[in-house]
Amino acid sequence: MLNRSEPSDRSGAVALLKEFIAEKGYTPGDRLPSERELIKQLEIKRNTLRKALDTLEREGVIWRHVGKGTFIAGQDDTIDLSMMSEIGHQITPVKMMRARQCIEAVVAREAAINASRQAIKKIAEIKERAKQASSWAEYEAQDDLFHYAIAEATDNILLLALFDQLAKVRRAVAVNTVIRESERPPENHNSFTEHDRIFAAIEARDPKAAHDAMWQHVASVSARLFGEV
Repeated sequence: MLNRSEPSDRSGAVALLKEFIAEKGYTPGDRLPSERELIKQLEIKRNTLRKALDTLEREGVIWRHVGKGTFIAGQDDTIDLSMMSEIGHQITPVKMMRARQCIEAVVAREAAINASRQAIKKIAEIKERAKQASSWAEYEAQDDLFHYAIAEATDNILLLALFDQLAKVRRAVAVNTVIRESERPPENHNSFTEHDRIFAAIEARDPKAAHDAMWQHVASVSARLFGEV
């Protein structure tokens, strides 16, 4: 039986949600109940639920489609993680960033064309949470969600899947050697302004501006981290 006590952290909520999925017998392709229904059944707060769903999505347990719902992922929905790790060991960080630049610029362009109001609101909320991050780890988690939300906003499941596999390779590339000079991003962190520019272009339904803003953002991040574009 499910533990109905409110989980004290994200890991507890993730475990509760996984237990719920197993107990209800959900299988690949099945759609989960709405957030409102999950909050009622699991007896947890909305923010706690959303963080748990974000984690399961990153783990490949579920996938979400704006306007359609949250679904259980199948074995064919993700590429073998060992393959991602192998690619990650064969590609340099700079080449990985070049791949990001090519793919994410197009993703941003499509988001500007297809994003729903709900998707645009979600991007805006994540963008602001990134600015409030109290640590680099928290910022990077919100940054990941920001880019994922843009891919989700394309309303194109194939583009979302391609983006997700790119993200797996990115996580497999060793970039932990980057030295941070502060505990959290400074208020004038360049990515904040770059995220604002990307969001403004998507909100304005300007595909070219969204493409160019994302292209420049990824190039800027690459230059800051690795000294190359």
